[in-house]
Amino acid sequence: MQKTRLIREQMDAKLAALRPFREASVPAKGWIRAVRTALGMQGKQLAERIGITPQSLSEIERSEAIGSVSIKTMRRVAEAMDCEFVYALVPRTSLDEMVRRQAGALAKDRLSRASHSMALEGQALDAGENQSILSRMTDQIADESPQSLWDKKL
Repeated sequence: MQKTRLIREQMDAKLAALRPFREASVPAKGWIRAVRTALGMQGKQLAERIGITPQSLSEIERSEAIGSVSIKTMRRVAEAMDCEFVYALVPRTSLDEMVRRQAGALAKDRLSRASHSMALEGQALDAGENQSILSRMTDQIADESPQSLWDKKL
């Protein structure tokens, strides 16, 4: 329980530094061509540095522009241009918030099933009691992070 939360907090801290990059837009013809052009390097010159034909470089640039280039290829090309290839998944919100949102949905689902049974037995809770229980259930599920947490897509 604590280990999962600690890992999530550490990842959130690392990923916070990357959040500004979410706003960076990929150049229309891709990063390879954009950086190569900014360096004043011809395709033939870059191809030679990589050890491939100019036609192969053109294909790599095309595949990057459409999103089908491999990570391995991007690293290789970046190295040839004295660049670092950076790859990351940057969550739209914090990981903790994602877990809490999913836990809340799971808690709401569980509570609605229990509330239905209780209502049939004439033991329905009022809205305030439901909200209080929902909040506690969400906290408990988020803290425990059960493997079933991600079984249901929101």
